[in-house]
Amino acid sequence: MDRLNRLRQAMKTEGVDLVALGPGAHMAWLLDVRPHGDERPLVACITADHAGFLMPGLEADSARQQTDLPFFPWDDADGPDAALAKLLSEFNLTGARSLVLDETMRADHAALIQDALPGATRQFTATTVGALRMRKDADEYAKLKANARSADAAMKAAWAAMRPGMTEAEVAEVARESFLSQGAKPLFTIIGAGPNGAFPHHHTGQTRLAGGQAVVMDIGAGMAGYSSDITRMAILGQAPEGYDRVHDIVDAAVEAALAAARPGVPAKAVDAAARGVIAEAGYGDYFLHRTGHGMGVEVHEPPYLTGASETLLDEGMVFSIEPGIYLPNRFGIRLEEIVILRADGPEILSDLSRAAVRIDA
Repeated sequence: MDRLNRLRQAMKTEGVDLVALGPGAHMAWLLDVRPHGDERPLVACITADHAGFLMPGLEADSARQQTDLPFFPWDDADGPDAALAKLLSEFNLTGARSLVLDETMRADHAALIQDALPGATRQFTATTVGALRMRKDADEYAKLKANARSADAAMKAAWAAMRPGMTEAEVAEVARESFLSQGAKPLFTIIGAGPNGAFPHHHTGQTRLAGGQAVVMDIGAGMAGYSSDITRMAILGQAPEGYDRVHDIVDAAVEAALAAARPGVPAKAVDAAARGVIAEAGYGDYFLHRTGHGMGVEVHEPPYLTGASETLLDEGMVFSIEPGIYLPNRFGIRLEEIVILRADGPEILSDLSRAAVRIDA
């Protein structure tokens, strides 16, 4: 219950009376409960003294296997209103003044809570559950490191199999099978060959690999409740004209971002460091996205390393550093590291070099 106690301390600091969470990453991280979510309101409610669930009756038996917290059940014939009123009364919330809502909750479920507490101001989870999730503990680090090793192995498996004539989808399948063999659930496999690499979120398809192509490889999976995410480059035969210089620029941008990432530094400073290297080299217009995103229970979660983010980085935060340059009709290059921030700077979780892997063609 350490996470619950930490949340209650944050609630006290922020003056929050109720935190209401729907099925999803926040609930899983805080309470280790992963119920099925649908149109029926299912809400975890946490106060300074109480915690329990507004629980659809047909979910209760299954959810009971995951938690001993009290349920306030309701069935389809009666609806959730009476059960919610009972929960609010027993939790002494009828006069609640400050409410935190899960930003991923269904809008109608959020409205149900808000309507029941018309006098409460509403905010989202950034200063409570979200702030706690950003700082990973030793157990979370171990799981993220294991996920990074799994992604390294899947990337190496894809490199070993790559040949001219294979489709992007066939390369992606090799990575997926490697993840599955390690007990990880594949989440995404972006394989962008040649000009397709200039689309940052290319939809892997039937394009065939050929000599002279640069290939963007961005893969990730989930294992033990946490995630992996890595991007590396492969070259089939002779590199495209100008590739090596652009690769060096992107790698220098990664290094600049790593050097800028320190506790107490705003996230936007890391973005600026990477972006400055690319802009100075004349490719600023071809860096099309933020420098990074947090990672943990979800592949994308706070902190976000954007040009506008004022979030102060802190020890224990885990995030990507992934600048890129995307040249239309030629190739794209993205290099991605997942790091955990330590007192003296970032620790990279992957063990793979960022050098492009050369494949015979």
